Amino acid sequence: MGAIQVKDVPDEVREILAAEARRSGQSLQTYVLAVLEREARFARNRQVVEQTPLPGAALSMDEIVAAVRAARGDDVPDGDGKSGVA
Repeated sequence: MGAIQVKDVPDEVREILAAEARRSGQSLQTYVLAVLEREARFARNRQVVEQTPLPGAALSMDEIVAAVRAARGDDVPDGDGKSGVA
């Protein structure tokens, strides 16, 4: 495994991380490693999502809102784009 050394961590940041580590019953080392692992998973997931075309990705916001409202059974907007819901 590799090592990472972080310099110039503000005292407030270190204190917050240490408090969160204590709260979760972990050492600061274990807690910060878990934070880094979670961030790495998020980055990997973001890459997968960016490479995968999503169905309906070409829809406009208005089309998405209309589909959601229709699925919920909300009032259908009238001609001026406003729904009858008050």
